[in-house]
Amino acid sequence: MNDILKVGNQKFKSRLFLGTGKFSSTKAMIAAVKASGTELVTVALRRFNRAQAEDDLYGPLAELSNVQIMPNTSGAMNAKEAIRAALLGRELSKSPIVKLEIHPNPHHLLPDPIETFEAAIELVKQDFIVLPYIPADPVLAKRLEDIGCAAVMPLGAAIGTGKGLAMAEMIKIIIRDANIPVVVDAGLRAPSEAAHALEMGSDAVLVNSAIAAAENPTAMAAAFKTGTEAGRAAHLAGLMPTSEIAVASSPLTHFLAPADEKEPII
Repeated sequence: MNDILKVGNQKFKSRLFLGTGKFSSTKAMIAAVKASGTELVTVALRRFNRAQAEDDLYGPLAELSNVQIMPNTSGAMNAKEAIRAALLGRELSKSPIVKLEIHPNPHHLLPDPIETFEAAIELVKQDFIVLPYIPADPVLAKRLEDIGCAAVMPLGAAIGTGKGLAMAEMIKIIIRDANIPVVVDAGLRAPSEAAHALEMGSDAVLVNSAIAAAENPTAMAAAFKTGTEAGRAAHLAGLMPTSEIAVASSPLTHFLAPADEKEPII
């Protein structure tokens, strides 16, 4: 009950953050958000269009009292565009938290580390709570922490690929060295992968395609909620150490020894 995630001055009980793209309808998205138990959803600036109901996610999400909106800078090609998008997003949403996202190449959609770092410097100066989406690069993650980012969001795999925690070993290094929350973002396909991310020490996960592209998004959102909770609980409980040899879970000596060789049980 007291396991609270702190991101800057924001506090969350849920460690599952949601993206809002790719859903078949706003109704389906809202149902998934509710089923997930999330308290933080990210919305692209282009979906703040209050003039067209069919292209507006901000309005319906703003009606959910327990959900905070995090504008993102998706679509920005460089630091200048990302900063402008973040400022507009804050003005429209009144939210101080931003997902900094810059991926200029449409063929792989990998985040640009140089432009991301430059944009983060300026956004921190302008009092944003900055969550940068980054490659699973431990050096970059530490540099972003040093300049004042509230969390880092390394990718598990490329956006929308569903290849899970392909970058697990690099993410483990980021987790080991970080003094701010680490949120695995992109690539997750199954609730078991969200559980694994939390088990190995990630503070949260952000999921979009795995839920939006599921046959039943609402049911999948509920499954990710369970997976995230299980992974966090396992991490707090402390996983058993691994071993290169088999180790019996119960002593076998008395059970296997002949009756006349058994030692008295004391």
